[in-house]
Amino acid sequence: MSNRMQTLQQQRAKHALDRVKEAEQKYQGENRNTFVACAENAPASILINGLGQAAATLRAQAKGNREDPHRTVYDAVEGWLCRDDEAAPYASQKDLLAAIAAGDRDSYLHAQAEALAYLEWLKKFAVAFMKESQ
Repeated sequence: MSNRMQTLQQQRAKHALDRVKEAEQKYQGENRNTFVACAENAPASILINGLGQAAATLRAQAKGNREDPHRTVYDAVEGWLCRDDEAAPYASQKDLLAAIAAGDRDSYLHAQAEALAYLEWLKKFAVAFMKESQ
């Protein structure tokens, strides 16, 4: 790979594609459909309820099961927003919900906008690679 920099949009796409490819290997049947539905619904949930509520709901729906598709979507968003990168809204934080609760308004609005931009990629890739034709 070259040393040339990727745009933020390309970085979002790569991260989302990697998470979808992992989910594609991990899930079959109903869990696969649940992952796709979560990815499709997450942006609307953020727009309606806000990032904090949407993230908390995904985590709650997983019921403590780290293998649950809801948790996988949550982990993808957390991984993007809390990555070790100065451009990340909650750079190097370990827990998205804790970062949201402790952060300021500007960080929250930045994180929410970034989550929506990221989830557009996650949603498109989930549909492209994992949605079964009806």
